[in-house]
Amino acid sequence: MHTFLIEDEPLAVKKLIRLLQEVDPAMEILGTAGSIRAAVEWLENNPAPDLIFLDIELSDGQSFEIFQRTEVKSPVIFVTSYDEYALQAFKVNSVDYLLKPVQREDLSRALTKYRELKTRFSADTPVPQLDKLLDVLRSQVEPQQQFRRRFLVKHAQRYVSVEVPEIAYFWSEGRVNFFKTLAGQRYIVEYTMDELEAALDPREWFRISRQFIVSVSSVNQIHPYFGNRLKLHLKPEEPQEAMVSREKVNDFKVWLGK
Repeated sequence: MHTFLIEDEPLAVKKLIRLLQEVDPAMEILGTAGSIRAAVEWLENNPAPDLIFLDIELSDGQSFEIFQRTEVKSPVIFVTSYDEYALQAFKVNSVDYLLKPVQREDLSRALTKYRELKTRFSADTPVPQLDKLLDVLRSQVEPQQQFRRRFLVKHAQRYVSVEVPEIAYFWSEGRVNFFKTLAGQRYIVEYTMDELEAALDPREWFRISRQFIVSVSSVNQIHPYFGNRLKLHLKPEEPQEAMVSREKVNDFKVWLGK
């Protein structure tokens, strides 16, 4: 069996390798990665291993992002530091988990489950319920957040309710913040940009700078710009230059490419 370990704690890596060799001396460790970036690079440049051991909390974020950046073709056994009771929900799933500190008996049980799974599915068949497992994991380790669905704004002498999907982008001018709808209507919004960023679904919205938060549907054209920045042309037309700040360029590209 060929395995790949994604874990950012050197001592945890050493212990897991030692336990794996005790439980299955024939097991071959193909490599290790301690960050999301390193894991993605390895997975994209090497054949898929038989099995991946994956810690949830890595040095540069939560490992769920790996699944957003690249295709993971191997079955996964998660390694977590979260309470066992919070993880009961996926004991029935095809992919197992190990609770830190990893115990030999738990590792042996997880490998047995993997081998039973392997006998039921061919190498070309995706591991069933992996997406479901990821959703359950996210719900356990990430706070449940209800994102904004609409904004109540003042228009002339009355208030109107605007649904978030109707909004193209938010921007600030001095101390006043606005949004423009896809239909081209402009409204003042009585929230700070930080509050707006926290209230919007990050799958659909991205804060490109201190002044702008844009939706996926508003990005019309992207052009390289001086200082390793990006200049956006939005729809409807933006009221001022919409620049992706230099430190956000890589994250913006990943977000827009999902």
